[in-house]
Amino acid sequence: MLVACLRIQLHLPGCKSLKEKRFVLNSLKDRLRSRFNLALCETDYQDKWQRSALAIVTIAGSRKGVDKSVQAITTFLERQERAVLIECDKEFY
Repeated sequence: MLVACLRIQLHLPGCKSLKEKRFVLNSLKDRLRSRFNLALCETDYQDKWQRSALAIVTIAGSRKGVDKSVQAITTFLERQERAVLIECDKEFY
């Protein structure tokens, strides 16, 4: 069994308030949870309207499976219109 941990930095260019940021992030987190088998939380920049950091964890039975999941998650995030992927650090355990 292999665990992948992704540390994601996002820029939210359209957000003008923390309320709008919360709406965008909640929508993004719900779509990630429904599409992929993962756990995630916001880890930093809670007081910044246009910036966010997420930690995402996923598990698979093989290296190939976890690599496929990580690639799919990264591709999904890169295609978002309301959030720009700035940085993605990956660790495997």
